[in-house]
Amino acid sequence: MEQAVPFSIVSTVKALSGALDAENEAEISREREKLWFKESSAKNLRNRDFLSPNTVLTTLYAGGEVPSDVLSGVRSLHGSGVLPIGATEVTAEGLRVCVDRCAAFKGVLCGITPYLRPAAQRQGCILINCPALHTKQTIPSPDTLALGQLRTVLIADHLGAHLRRQGYTVSFCPALPQDSDIVNFLKTLGIDWPTVPVSWTNEDREEKMKNALENSTYRDREIERGKRRSRGEEIEGEKRGIKEEVRINLKQVVQDGNVQGYDPSLGSCTVQREASCHLAQLDSATADLPVSMATVLHVTSCQDEFRQQQTAMLWRAAGATAAQRLVICGPVKTLGIQMNAAQYLQLRKAQMKEASEMKYGDQVEGQTWDDIIRVMTSATVRFELLSTVHTSPVTLDVQRDSGVSTKGPRGGVFVMYNCARLHTLFSSYEKGVEQGHYPEIPEGAELDFSALKEEGEWLLLFNYLIPFSELLDQSGQILWHEGGSARVNLRTEQVCRFLVSLSKDFSSYYNRVHVLGEPLPHLFNQMFCRLLLLRALRELYHSALDSLNLPPIPQL
Repeated sequence: MEQAVPFSIVSTVKALSGALDAENEAEISREREKLWFKESSAKNLRNRDFLSPNTVLTTLYAGGEVPSDVLSGVRSLHGSGVLPIGATEVTAEGLRVCVDRCAAFKGVLCGITPYLRPAAQRQGCILINCPALHTKQTIPSPDTLALGQLRTVLIADHLGAHLRRQGYTVSFCPALPQDSDIVNFLKTLGIDWPTVPVSWTNEDREEKMKNALENSTYRDREIERGKRRSRGEEIEGEKRGIKEEVRINLKQVVQDGNVQGYDPSLGSCTVQREASCHLAQLDSATADLPVSMATVLHVTSCQDEFRQQQTAMLWRAAGATAAQRLVICGPVKTLGIQMNAAQYLQLRKAQMKEASEMKYGDQVEGQTWDDIIRVMTSATVRFELLSTVHTSPVTLDVQRDSGVSTKGPRGGVFVMYNCARLHTLFSSYEKGVEQGHYPEIPEGAELDFSALKEEGEWLLLFNYLIPFSELLDQSGQILWHEGGSARVNLRTEQVCRFLVSLSKDFSSYYNRVHVLGEPLPHLFNQMFCRLLLLRALRELYHSALDSLNLPPIPQL
């Protein structure tokens, strides 16, 4: 059976807040999120799942005494998405609430599908533009791509996968020449960037953009004339057919469009060929998008933010009406050595191969291991560059190989290793079934989930399986609800951090609990409940890795 409306932390907190002070609900609505805390630490989850602190209770009730009818309302709480309430108690810390864990385990594990996808499906078209890949003098290459630019490409790729999951139609800009070095480099990182034939040209659209800007109402002819005079050129030169520079008054574009968050020093800008090429690519990429539903995300480094703001307003001056937002990425710094994207990837790959050979010896050879090392290297790079808030700088210690070790619970290798442990567990179980040691896992409705009493089991359900759907939905919510400021913070670090935290807690549980017990009938119920929990966890890993464009590794 599949639960139509999955349990939700947000829905539960909202219902708890309403029950706490139904009479004054309008007055406290603005502070609703402060009325209750969802517990997350293993220590606190031993005796409560939600807490309304004493500071809140003394604000709401005289002397902090919770009326009996309010307590009764909390205990009988139910509704769409609301977790089943178990015990409630007023303690020295405040009003604590425990979820009926057996019912929660059953509800989630017997209908896991809704928990593995975004809470809402949205409509709209997103064009993700990555200025680092636009042609300047020559086509970008791995050797000319800086680490900060590589970070913007990885964030763009992650956003694309993440937003597609939420129902958006996503496309990318610019298109790159087929089989070019940069395209092959991106493929090694699992990035499938759009390409065009090598012979493809965009000259017609470039000419279209130039003409649009030459005839734009925002063209600043006074400054153009002043510059020609300062160079001693004839003012009548333009009438004789001489091509003159075109300057656009970007400040006026910003004011007329009433767009917020753009640099106040944006003034008049001379249209360079590089900008015309960039605008032509944007025009081509949005040609078939319905403007009313389209949003363009410019994912760029902080060093290039001003130039990208200029480009965005030039495009608007040329007639573009699509909403434009900027995802600004902090710089990437390296300790003790300077390197480009190609050198960085080559170093991490060599470290990954060396670490694998030290652990697995002569097994590390052939195509299978080449594929494993490629994916593990991609995971290392992605987690190193995506786990930090995108507006903040990243500092890499490239001379150390800590990022490729399975021992330190820090990055992509640790995550992939723990995902592989789940594959190994289920391979062992399936072999046991084939050999007649274990029966098949029965339907969840036949199991008694009260057997899941280990504190790590509830922590995995309550902190990861239940909230995952809401985490997947957050970037879409931000795009949907946030105002029209230039910058947008889509919290691109959250999936990586979620997976690292999950892997720490799963690893702790897995090292402590022997899941596949003796093949004795009286032990099967608990084993099956645990297997259902870990099977759901394996699907969660796959879903989260999919939003990073990382395939799971079957075994390590």
